[in-house]
Amino acid sequence: MCKTHVLSVSAAKAPFEKATIERRQLRPDDVSIDIKFSGICHSDIHSAHGDWAGGIFPMVPGHEIAGIVKAVGEKVTKFAVGDRVGVGCYVDSCGECEYCLQGEEQHCSKGFVATYNSLDYEANPTYGGYSQNIVVTERFVVHIPDRMELDVASPLLCAGITTYSPLKRWKASPGKKVAILGMGGLATLPYSLRMRWVRKFQS
Repeated sequence: MCKTHVLSVSAAKAPFEKATIERRQLRPDDVSIDIKFSGICHSDIHSAHGDWAGGIFPMVPGHEIAGIVKAVGEKVTKFAVGDRVGVGCYVDSCGECEYCLQGEEQHCSKGFVATYNSLDYEANPTYGGYSQNIVVTERFVVHIPDRMELDVASPLLCAGITTYSPLKRWKASPGKKVAILGMGGLATLPYSLRMRWVRKFQS
């Protein structure tokens, strides 16, 4: 086991406190990641406040994770120490059912394992990205391009894909009209990121 420092809540609506947890030892297909940034999604706040039924406490939220690979298991082929990577909402699924084989792990017949506030297949609670380190099955880790800053990449792993996915599904393209309902983080993310990159390259 590997000990790591976290920010956790002991009960619904309790304040965040510094704590220490143990991450599992590397399995052959695991990637250990030193976390550099974790976005604050409103679902993290809802979960920490106990607004949704089934909260598992103590809880370590965070599912928009960006960091650097610290170590890899012996069967890992896609990542190496030093790689820039991200982790989103899920950290495991059966990998064998029809949905997993189609890349639709969120519909896994066995039930997906969420990044936090979930139980893994050995009935251990999962702890998220408000942490210094996380250990994740290789299939649920993604590369982050060198040209993208890690703090920019972090919110793309939930808020970004939530916005991008329907645009891609419905083939949004130049000249097509789209409607965005609401003006929260999801609606403003594409614009705010675009303006950040414009400012960066104009400076």
